[in-house]
Amino acid sequence: MRKKAIVVHSGGMDSSLCLALAAKEFGHNNILSLSFAYNQRHSQELQQAKKISGDLRIDHTVLAIDCLQEITSNALLNKSEQICHAEGSAPNTLVVGRNGLMARIAAIHAHHLGAQAIYLGVIEVEEANSGYRDCSRTYFDKMEEILKIDLDNPHFEIRTPLVKMTKLQTLELAHQLDILPYLLEETITCYEGIPKLGCQVCPACTLRNEGIKEFYQRYPEIKLPYMA
Repeated sequence: MRKKAIVVHSGGMDSSLCLALAAKEFGHNNILSLSFAYNQRHSQELQQAKKISGDLRIDHTVLAIDCLQEITSNALLNKSEQICHAEGSAPNTLVVGRNGLMARIAAIHAHHLGAQAIYLGVIEVEEANSGYRDCSRTYFDKMEEILKIDLDNPHFEIRTPLVKMTKLQTLELAHQLDILPYLLEETITCYEGIPKLGCQVCPACTLRNEGIKEFYQRYPEIKLPYMA
């Protein structure tokens, strides 16, 4: 199997939008949707990643990195731990090094498949608002330089097309691609695995729902699922 790009795909809104962008550029046959099972708080996101990939006619695979649960502890890996985010500190849902680890594994697989790029749906608003320090372009610029050495490929890219966007802007992009209602219906962002509006409490739901509200206020003529 040969591919041109791999998309790290959680089944959430942002990574699914990256999947659509990669498919538009390279064609659905030339990309791979790659999800990771790491004993995360819920498995619904993996189920949705598989469904979304199937709907878009994109190959999908899941790799296990469940050793994370043996070497670190946080609320995404420990279902009994209540999700919280104390002011001035990172949220207890931060999985230390997770995005970098996923990028490295995706890059190794991309190299094997002949792909020159990987996509991640990170956005800096999550670093700023939620304390996820591995969501910035600066972080991935450093990671990209290391991977170019590892892969012996000066042309290798880590693509983060949403990284400078607000949540509102990502919704606008999805609307331009004519997939916004579909993504709102099918993606799961909530840390508890609740679809659509989610739990409405966790940081991921808060960011997503604030973006939806802003979009609806700016474009009241566009009827969104569960916002009409």
